[in-house]
Amino acid sequence: MLQIYNTLSRSKQVFKPIVPGKVKMYVCGMTVYDFCHIGHARVMIVFDMVVRWLRASGYEVLYVRNITDIDDKIINRAIENGEPISVLTNRFIDAMHADSDELGLMHPDQEPRATDYIAQMQGMIGRLIENELAYQANDGDVNFAVRLLPRYGQLSGKSLDELHAGERVAVGDGKRDPLDFVLWKSAKAEEPADTRWKSPWGEGRPGWHIECSAMSCDLLGEHFDIHGGGADLQFPHHENEIAQSEGALYGKDRKEDDVPFVNYWMHNGHIRVNEEKMSKSLGNFFLIRDVLKSFDPEVLRFFMLKAHYRSPINYSDAQLEEARSGLGRLYTALAQAPKAQSINLDPHNPWAKRFADAMNDDFNTPEAIAVLFDLASEVNRAQGDEKQLLANTMKALGASLNFLQRDPTAFLQAGSKDQDGLSPAQIEERIAARVAAKQAKDFAQADLIRKALLEQGIVLEDKPGGLTEWRRA
Repeated sequence: MLQIYNTLSRSKQVFKPIVPGKVKMYVCGMTVYDFCHIGHARVMIVFDMVVRWLRASGYEVLYVRNITDIDDKIINRAIENGEPISVLTNRFIDAMHADSDELGLMHPDQEPRATDYIAQMQGMIGRLIENELAYQANDGDVNFAVRLLPRYGQLSGKSLDELHAGERVAVGDGKRDPLDFVLWKSAKAEEPADTRWKSPWGEGRPGWHIECSAMSCDLLGEHFDIHGGGADLQFPHHENEIAQSEGALYGKDRKEDDVPFVNYWMHNGHIRVNEEKMSKSLGNFFLIRDVLKSFDPEVLRFFMLKAHYRSPINYSDAQLEEARSGLGRLYTALAQAPKAQSINLDPHNPWAKRFADAMNDDFNTPEAIAVLFDLASEVNRAQGDEKQLLANTMKALGASLNFLQRDPTAFLQAGSKDQDGLSPAQIEERIAARVAAKQAKDFAQADLIRKALLEQGIVLEDKPGGLTEWRRA
């Protein structure tokens, strides 16, 4: 029975979909003005894992992840580059898809762009004004009146007074209260024509928060199962989504028996670099495409899922090397049973049960991966048909996490993409020289060749019949 940690209730809850057997899930996606970094990779990898496990568990999943293609950062970058908004955003959407494909991730079932949902956003803003939860300020912006919604703060657990104490607002910005947030931004004279749309409140563009409310409600309905995103979005973005969506639907007073906007809120932990939060301002962020120049995509996925999705991760090359070594241990076990294939496992299989118990405990991938390591140890000890069966089990379970589906030898010999060490041809040449030395009974020379290869990260394994296999350490 699947349990999910619900940020809204601050507890694990048994997952009960609104419609039996079906799951509707929305995840906050990227703002496309630059290449994706490893923080984006974590969101993509985590919720790819969630969707895969839900589908492996028999659910029919509708997975929606939005694209923010209108935003202050996008406008500023387009002006800097001297190019239209659509040219900028299309370029980085293509780059995002290329990164996702390189990582071996599924595309969402729906990937709505904010600029295609302006009418839906305006409709929601209109309902909020009718429900007296929004107002047009002197500067032309339309703002949400936070203090008029008594339940505001339910996701973050912060009271209005606590939030007010930490707020600062520029003098003359038109807000009635520092906590109020913008729904519709009035166009500025200096802004390009492709950054504004006509509306009942004058030309302008949507605020960031209203985008996700409008797109999720349009594609999934006003009540759906799971909403996900990074921990940094919990407040204020997701808090504001709840306020807007439920405010538009129910007005100021949602009754006890009124269904919530979303049943389960999921948030993945931050990426840290040398124990500091990754941020562009600190200059310690890494682009996905740069990381993948040095590390196999499966290694990056493995690194991300070795930690529980809610835990912070400390990123470093050393951590990725450790992940590469760990994944290599699993592939080394599979290499002993080269005909291993993903089979349909009996749910009562003890390995499958342990794995499912881990995944059903709030997607506990570290414990699920521990099952794979235990299986690898058993594969190493087993013989004959038992070895093959255990390897098949290992590969089948790995498929649930998008691991261990490649030819083991190919993975073990691949190494880093930009590796400066020996090429496969050079390695085979040295192995042939070692074979010749052994045939000439020059065992000292054969040992020297083995030692020299090991110093360059190449491990040799002598097999029956005089064969020698190699892998990168």
